[in-house]
Amino acid sequence: MKKLKFAVILVFLFTSFYNYAQQALSPKNKVKVTGKVFEKVSKQPLEYATISIMSANDTKVIAGGITNPKGEFEVAVAPGIYDIKIEFISFKATEIKQQNIESDTNLGAVNLSEDAAQLNEVVIRAEKSTVEIKLDKKVYNVGQDMMVKGGTVSDVLDNVPSVSVDTEGNVSLRGSDNIRILIDGRPSNAINMAEALRQLPADAIDKVEVITNPSARYDAEGGSGLINIILKKGKNQGFNGTFIASTGIPETYGLSANLNYKTEKLNYFTTAGYNYRTNEGRGKTDSEYFNEDGTTKNFLDEDRDTKRIRDGFNARAGLEWTITPTTFWTNSINYQNNTGEDRDLINYNNYDASRNFTGATFRLNDGNTSSENVEYSSNLIKNFNNEGHKLTADLSISRNTDDSNSLITGTDDFNNTLNDQVQKQVQLQADYVLPIGEGSQFEAGYKGNFADLNNEYYVLDENGIALPNLSNTLEYKENINAIYTQYGFKVNKFSYLFGLRWEDTNIQVNLLDTNDFNTKKYNNLFPSAFVSYEISDQSNFSVSYSKRLSRPRGRFMNPAVNYSSNINIFQGNPDLDPSLTDKYDVGYLKRWEKVTFNTSAYYEDTKDVFSFVRSPTGEEVNGVPVILSRPINLGKEQKFGFEFTLNYTPFKWWRLNSNFNLYNVKTSGENSYTNANGELVVQNLDNKANTWFARMSSKVTLPYKIDWQLTGVYNGEQKTAQGKNLGQFGMNTSFSKDILKEQATVAFNVSDIFNSRVMRSYTYLENQTSYGEMQFRRRQFNLSFTYRFNKKKTDRDKNAPKNGGDENGGGEFPG
Repeated sequence: MKKLKFAVILVFLFTSFYNYAQQALSPKNKVKVTGKVFEKVSKQPLEYATISIMSANDTKVIAGGITNPKGEFEVAVAPGIYDIKIEFISFKATEIKQQNIESDTNLGAVNLSEDAAQLNEVVIRAEKSTVEIKLDKKVYNVGQDMMVKGGTVSDVLDNVPSVSVDTEGNVSLRGSDNIRILIDGRPSNAINMAEALRQLPADAIDKVEVITNPSARYDAEGGSGLINIILKKGKNQGFNGTFIASTGIPETYGLSANLNYKTEKLNYFTTAGYNYRTNEGRGKTDSEYFNEDGTTKNFLDEDRDTKRIRDGFNARAGLEWTITPTTFWTNSINYQNNTGEDRDLINYNNYDASRNFTGATFRLNDGNTSSENVEYSSNLIKNFNNEGHKLTADLSISRNTDDSNSLITGTDDFNNTLNDQVQKQVQLQADYVLPIGEGSQFEAGYKGNFADLNNEYYVLDENGIALPNLSNTLEYKENINAIYTQYGFKVNKFSYLFGLRWEDTNIQVNLLDTNDFNTKKYNNLFPSAFVSYEISDQSNFSVSYSKRLSRPRGRFMNPAVNYSSNINIFQGNPDLDPSLTDKYDVGYLKRWEKVTFNTSAYYEDTKDVFSFVRSPTGEEVNGVPVILSRPINLGKEQKFGFEFTLNYTPFKWWRLNSNFNLYNVKTSGENSYTNANGELVVQNLDNKANTWFARMSSKVTLPYKIDWQLTGVYNGEQKTAQGKNLGQFGMNTSFSKDILKEQATVAFNVSDIFNSRVMRSYTYLENQTSYGEMQFRRRQFNLSFTYRFNKKKTDRDKNAPKNGGDENGGGEFPG
């Protein structure tokens, strides 16, 4: 209730301030010129089209502006007779001569046609900014970033503002891995998300949208926000495409093609790629054990050497059919097949209390993995008019398999592990958008997600007999139905968007070997509210609120034991409950000629937050205590942070992008468990911590038109409930050069120049202290060659969906 009162007071004060500012700052004796700019053929709105207003028969511009994401513009001028010019790069400009403007005037819809002469010029047009900062999201355009040429989606995400990827491939947003990843507006169906992102080639991605506070239109899943990965869908007329070949050290090869053929009614698009990747890593865990009186008992040093090989093929083919000028139907099939080898060698060195060597053992894990994913998706869009009135329908059907087996040998060990997973998933979605008058919009929709996962996991002894305490068969079923509605409207310079989403969840977690059946049913309401104030054409202020949900999935729920180490093991928890988050965000956006600045202060209040805890089991292996790591519903987490993103172009040949995030996390809760000796142990996990994250990227055009990009990333030290994670620094660089009359590009990049991206941590447990390091991928060198045919380097792919909204089928934020 206090939070609600605070929000009401905040909106009241802000509205009062606005009314005062309107009276004090409103221009006198001026009228408004408004309108909308569209592309003539597809009827897509054109963002950043320029409007110039000149005195009649004079070339001097006296007023002007740019269009917003809906193609709308508004320019204030004194009454008079004017010439008006509307233009957009590579399109024919439209001029309105001798327009008499005595009062507020709406020019209506202005349709621009592509300029064929410009399209055929052998010149490179102005490059689109790599990072676009919008009021409600950040958009990262992959095609212009040479840093990720020949890389994977994980490399792409590691260059996106507010996003970071650790050395294990786990993605986090604003320092939290409690996020939802979408592909073309739909939840990814991958079983192992980190591995799936490492297998998808970067050149298959068009752009990435980061939405830190989603509206009711989106799934409630993802306590810290959404990341929407948008795949390439060529839109240029005729037959065109791109080929990319790459190689690197450690041993890496890749070959991919993006092809597109477009006619007036049909658009065929396909992406295919093969990649072979080797990741070499290392790690260690140095532990000191204590007696009951606090004196040192002994030491154990674990040294780990890892090598992962992945051999993968990805293909995607689709057809977009323009049934009528207002009806579009797109069908596509996505196929992935990956195999791999994993080698994990751990050497154990034992020492007594005086640090004298007492013996050594080893443990070798040789494994093989394979996965096959097939997905069919269909999207139907019906536009009722050019004002955004539309209906969209989506269907997605997928089947994923993920198999792995490993042979574990060692001084005293011999085991074989088998893990087979099959997931089937169906998603249905319908969205309806209805503009109501000028600047108002109503939306409503339904979404159903139905998933079925079967996981068989076995640990076999030397006789091939399954060990009952380590083997299980998991059956996981998830049915989610959701409906939502939201209404947005604009009053003067204020824009409002209020929404409500309802989700009904039915989850079954069944352990078939032990006949342990667990059903979780719950339904929740998820309100959202957004208020923005347009200070000027170049600056905005916004306040937003949303309620979010995080459901435990994957390895969080699977009780199968990760048996790669017999003294440091991981096990999922099938009894986890979802966590609920209240998110508040206050943001400010300002654009200058050479600078774009976006900052926000945010607060997140989460109940039943997931947390990993390490606990001694009471068991020992060769006198060494066994430590179990597992997720639990900890209790409560409160997070307050400040973030800013700054894009600066001091010269045409130099561009700087930076992102900074500082936050404080307070968690409270305890963990109770019974160890192997039947003893009840209670761990207090209350914790307060401050940490920060920074990224800086510089792109320079050197002589001979050589592009050079340098990126540095730092993750600050963070205290945890059971220790601390140390700071981590990494730097990447790349060079690229256009050749063959700018139809081809050669790029060379180095990931982790100083080989410094190592996860380092201290853990403090009862009777034990440990220091650990883990580096899943060492420094890597990569060389790539890109060739384009019938397509210039910066041809504008008209990727925006013809519905005039976002990739999730909804409309834009009003105004």
